[in-house]
Amino acid sequence: MDIVIVGVGYVGLVTGACFAELGNTVYCVDKDPEKMELLRHGELPIYEPHLAQLVARNRAAGRLYFAEELADVLQQADVLFIAVGTPMSSDGSADLTAVFEVAAEIGQHLSKYLLIVNKSTVPVGTADRVKEIVAAKLAQRKALDICFDVASNPEFLKEGAAIDDFMKPDRVVVGVETEKAREIMTRLYKPMLLNNFRVLFMDVRSAEMTKYAANAMLATRISFMNELANLCERVGASVSSVRNGIGSDSRIGNRFLYAGCGYGGSCLPKDVRALECVAKENGLQFHLLDAVQRVNELQKTRLFAKFYDYFSGNIAGRRVAIWGLAFKPGTDDMREAPSLTLIRQLLEGGCLVQVYDPVAMPVARKILGESVVYGHDIYDSAMGVSAIFHVTEWKEYRMPDWRRLASLVAEPLLIDGRNVFEVADVKPFCYLHIG
Repeated sequence: MDIVIVGVGYVGLVTGACFAELGNTVYCVDKDPEKMELLRHGELPIYEPHLAQLVARNRAAGRLYFAEELADVLQQADVLFIAVGTPMSSDGSADLTAVFEVAAEIGQHLSKYLLIVNKSTVPVGTADRVKEIVAAKLAQRKALDICFDVASNPEFLKEGAAIDDFMKPDRVVVGVETEKAREIMTRLYKPMLLNNFRVLFMDVRSAEMTKYAANAMLATRISFMNELANLCERVGASVSSVRNGIGSDSRIGNRFLYAGCGYGGSCLPKDVRALECVAKENGLQFHLLDAVQRVNELQKTRLFAKFYDYFSGNIAGRRVAIWGLAFKPGTDDMREAPSLTLIRQLLEGGCLVQVYDPVAMPVARKILGESVVYGHDIYDSAMGVSAIFHVTEWKEYRMPDWRRLASLVAEPLLIDGRNVFEVADVKPFCYLHIG
């Protein structure tokens, strides 16, 4: 099958490379010349484990191509995926400008049947608007005999495990209006789901809502556990024990029940706010999501509060280490990362901040500039510090030489924002954690 992917960001590039790996011919389109130049030279604009090898292999095999103009490749397409960004507007709603621009361009150049699939995260009703825009452009061209369908196929990729999530999904959500669209999407996904066809077909609006509902539920679980962890600290309970106790209930399960220093990234914060905006636009106040967001923003300040209280407010001039800058391991994504809130508080408090992340350092330099010191590894970043903050749970942080670290630091204090360590494991450090 010939597939066009418009938008070569995280979702678009992973989607394109994986479909090419299955034997399809894929054309990835993006108007960013800098990004496309990187890709043509075998470099990636994002970090995702194994993605570089996948892209290189399929380019060499003649199945994956990159282009800057949609008009150059549109006529080859059986299916077109819209995977452009939908950033958050100032009011919290999703900015759909790029989606609608793609729709208009499709309508200007379409000459044969095409299935248009929204892969971008978009509010309910977006597919209808895309359909209207394409139809209007065809009407202007007096090309009303050209048929097309619009479907919704939201992504559920976890950064750091995106390729596995795409090739071995626990489910694929597809919203369609016609039998032809359903047949095409079945053909597209069947090769990766031969033994267990887990495509959930539904109407388009339900598919659009499913993406937001899923991320809102995950964010709610995280914020609930963080509130519970703060209560556990007050009453002398262990949030880890409580997590095991409630997670063993089959009605609840043990996924996304880890307390920590807050969620970040490109999906949960943006999608929770967007769903709240959708509710407001339809005359509803989504009180639960408002609370989820407030809890999360407060949770991002918890590590600084522990540090401030430990030193009774005497923090100015102290040197500290930050282990982990990305919002989660396996990615270089620092969008709304808890590390940024912590670093801002530390700098405002007069601290000297030394940072290390195995992948996100180039991204951090673009965001933080020279306001922090960049370490070469965890030991280099810990030189002379009064506290080590463990913010992102990279595996290489799991078993350091604690005695070596103790000889490097000014004061042996470890503040664990991910509850990875045990008190007995980190001696001779004083150990503070969440819950």
